[in-house]
Amino acid sequence: MKRKLALGAVLSTSALLAGAIQVSAGLAQASPTPVPAQQRATLLAQAGSDAPVTARALGLGNAEKLVVKDVVTDADGSRHVRYERTYNGLPVLGGDLIVHQDGKGAMKSVDKAVQHSIAPASLSPKLSAGQAAAQATGAVSATVGIAKDSDEPALTSVDRTGTPRLVVWAASGTPRLAYETLVEGMRADGTPSSQRVVTDAATGEVLSTHEGIQTANAAGTGKGVFVGSVPLTTNSTGTGYELKDATRGGQYTVTLSNKTGGNGTLYTDADNAWGDGTVSNGQSAAVDAQYGAAATWDFYKNVFGRSGIRNDGVGAYSRVHYGRNYVNAFWSDSCFCMTYGDGASNTHPLTELDVSGHEMSHGVTANTAGLNYSGESGGLNEATSDIFGTGVEFNANLSADKGDYLIGELINLNGNGTPLRYMDKPSKDGSSADYWSSGVGSLNVHYSSGVANHFFYLLSEGSGAKTVNGVAYDSPTYTGTAVTGIGRDKALQVWYRALTVYMTSTTDYKGARTATLKAAGDLYGATSAEYQAVAAAWSGVNVN
Repeated sequence: MKRKLALGAVLSTSALLAGAIQVSAGLAQASPTPVPAQQRATLLAQAGSDAPVTARALGLGNAEKLVVKDVVTDADGSRHVRYERTYNGLPVLGGDLIVHQDGKGAMKSVDKAVQHSIAPASLSPKLSAGQAAAQATGAVSATVGIAKDSDEPALTSVDRTGTPRLVVWAASGTPRLAYETLVEGMRADGTPSSQRVVTDAATGEVLSTHEGIQTANAAGTGKGVFVGSVPLTTNSTGTGYELKDATRGGQYTVTLSNKTGGNGTLYTDADNAWGDGTVSNGQSAAVDAQYGAAATWDFYKNVFGRSGIRNDGVGAYSRVHYGRNYVNAFWSDSCFCMTYGDGASNTHPLTELDVSGHEMSHGVTANTAGLNYSGESGGLNEATSDIFGTGVEFNANLSADKGDYLIGELINLNGNGTPLRYMDKPSKDGSSADYWSSGVGSLNVHYSSGVANHFFYLLSEGSGAKTVNGVAYDSPTYTGTAVTGIGRDKALQVWYRALTVYMTSTTDYKGARTATLKAAGDLYGATSAEYQAVAAAWSGVNVN
């Protein structure tokens, strides 16, 4: 059975406020600039102080408050402030918005998740918290033994239900009072399950459920299973070394020793030479994981000026040797950690480099646009991880794992030597969509992601036959019209700016076209070849 790298998403969304002034093209001035931690903290504090004034300027009611989530600053001083929203103190799921400001702090435009009023019909729940918990548990329990799709193993147990919290649900339909409940369990392949279930506080109707476990990957030296011989930055204790990197936010790697829980045991070594490239040496998979985390950190830092997954300078940690015969890898926001299984017969670890980049990029999405993990936004969420995972692989430039537009090509999960996904022609995997259609949002998110993956390939390399790093590609277009690429580096900049500045939790494919065109206009100008290439690449996948 094919397995895809999976994920869960955090709520957050956007659509341009009616009548707002469009952001003008800024060419190179729009490029993101690295912001020191202290300056970023100051900007966040200032945005928090400005929140009441901003709320009034947006015409929000007295019951609505804004809570700052992130600030992106451009080279010309322009700022893009991302806010979450509360209503009478309750979190509003789907109430997020982005305020775009000039260098002096004057508001230029706003992207928001919903255009209608947030005020729910009632703030008096008809169900108790206990009834809500029972409803959520029942909804999840009903799925025990049933796989949601061919790539998600069935839930085998429901182990714990948290205390529900009251929220306002505004991500779809008319805003209403709801309960959000965390229901935890285990899946058949050993993956932990952590589902957030949103139920109507009046009727108990399940409004949304999403999985929070995101699956798929001193100067020392290491030899990994996939990365080969690589340098590692480690920590000297005076008597030995730890697989911990203080230069990248303190990120580190532990072994779970085939357990499925806990914080694991930090890897230590006497001579600072880690692993030997064989699976039988437990350190080899740890080398892959530690290097993958470092390569992902360096990619975001060097390419986008982003300091870590949350852009706060804090490194995530990695856990290897999870469970037994566990054929997957996953990212979890709750532990802020990356976890890898050892695969079939405990001899095929899932520690490939683009798996690492893919999974940890889910954390970046959760801390920026928060694309909902369902429908077309779910496909965009999954594609974002494929796009940035590919960027990590190219950026690392390893001889043992050269950059390509194939996803998971070394771990052989399909058992026949083929990759999990192809970006040049996604349908080659037998399930993914090459082009947009009205039904694409009903596909599994790993298959609907094909539209955005295909767009990114076309924008980077263009259509037709070509060979990159020894791999042959032949990318078609919807109408047969040729598309000329702008290069991977520029394509990555366009996608990152669109994700961090314009996309929100409910962005669909049409919205992604708009967001990337805005991003290209900001970076290169609205009359530039790059802007025209973005439009052509979207038309190439039937998004117009």
